Amino acid sequence: MVARIVLRACKACNFITEDEVCPRCGSPTTKEWQGMVAIADWEKSEIAHKMGIKTNGRFALKVR
Repeated sequence: MVARIVLRACKACNFITEDEVCPRCGSPTTKEWQGMVAIADWEKSEIAHKMGIKTNGRFALKVR
C-alpha cells in the first residue's frame, strides 16, 4: 500500500505544504483549498506581484 501525500494550504499566506502549521509564517493550514500557482522568480512575476507574494514556491489560489 502506498501512502498518499496530502497537500495543505496556509490560511494566512496561501503557501502549500504537507505540514499542519505553515513553515513560512507559522499559521495553521487547511486541506480546503483550490487552484495552484508555482512561482519560480517572484521579482519578475506579475502574478506574484498581484497576489502579494514575495518568495518563490507553490501557492493556493483560494483557501477556505
